[in-house]
Amino acid sequence: MARTLKVALGQMACETGNVESNVEKAVEMVKRAAKQGAQIICFPELFATGYNLSILKEDMAMLSRDKYRYVFEEMSNAAKESEIYIIAPFAYPKSDGELFNSAHLFDSAGRNCGIFSKSHYFGIEEEYFSIGDSYPVFETAIGKIGIMICYDAGFPEVARALMREGAEVIFVPSAWRIQDLHAWLLNIPSRALENQLFTVGVNRSGREGDLVLCGNSVVCDPFGRVLAQMTTEQDGVLVCEIDLDKLYEERAGGGYLKDLDLKKYHNSMRVNVQ
Repeated sequence: MARTLKVALGQMACETGNVESNVEKAVEMVKRAAKQGAQIICFPELFATGYNLSILKEDMAMLSRDKYRYVFEEMSNAAKESEIYIIAPFAYPKSDGELFNSAHLFDSAGRNCGIFSKSHYFGIEEEYFSIGDSYPVFETAIGKIGIMICYDAGFPEVARALMREGAEVIFVPSAWRIQDLHAWLLNIPSRALENQLFTVGVNRSGREGDLVLCGNSVVCDPFGRVLAQMTTEQDGVLVCEIDLDKLYEERAGGGYLKDLDLKKYHNSMRVNVQ
């Protein structure tokens, strides 16, 4: 019997700084995804607060700290009530004052399985967040799940590290801007192809001030082929079923991973610098 997984992409436009409204919207999307049979839903980067730091400024830290428990509990309760896994990206404030751009994974009983923190800064993020330095893979009842956030997808080493830790599916919650749509449409399939696993890129739609998000949330198979894709302006839920057994069948048949560690390739690589 095939080991399948129904993933839901929660592409949404968010209201900058309106945490309650954004969370309420996400909770409704959780319910819709569960009714469609989804086993896990992923939301975009910093969905609860909004992303545009040029607008939020010091409010990013204030909202993240003051509303952290509220967002955490709402997402945990939504996961438990709908019996669905949730990847909820919102900032994680540590007790020592550090703030991380993070994604929280809740299981279908509402338990927090862990947190991934973004490991590459984009733009002015360095002024507001500390950087993550670990690449956990979460072994769950529905599969081995890796997470990387937005700009992390542009660095092949992140996905490769998650693959080496056993990831079968990498979720990529993002707030990717419209002028870089071409890179989004290259990066998500490429990370799937070169690591022979599934990628699920969940991007923001709409705009925050002068920041226009490009949507196009997408699911890619281990050959980098697009299985499902949303439009630029779409705001809603898309459910796609993937077959986790296929990635092992495809890896066994050859490809990048089979050849990755062959000594003959390493031994034959010689670079002469004049």
